[in-house]
Amino acid sequence: MKKIALIAGALLVATSTLSADAFSKCAGCHGANGEKKALGKSHVINTFTKAQIVTAIHGYKDGTYGGSMKGLMKGQVSSLSEADIKYISEKIGK
Repeated sequence: MKKIALIAGALLVATSTLSADAFSKCAGCHGANGEKKALGKSHVINTFTKAQIVTAIHGYKDGTYGGSMKGLMKGQVSSLSEADIKYISEKIGK
């Protein structure tokens, strides 16, 4: 029983740190605060509203959003959870 509690606790910690770290893979191209045009091609995403960020990420996930970087972005966002998406929108959205 003690092992189950320890495993459950570890999973909670891991899950809570995923959202806190969710933007780090975005920051490599978009900048620490979403202030850059990724690869010189994207929008500056910190000008988006929270709702626009959520819509864009969901659209990349289901293939209904994006231009020339659509395929690349689908791979980047495919593993994001709803909590991750909310965290990212709250972190950089207006």
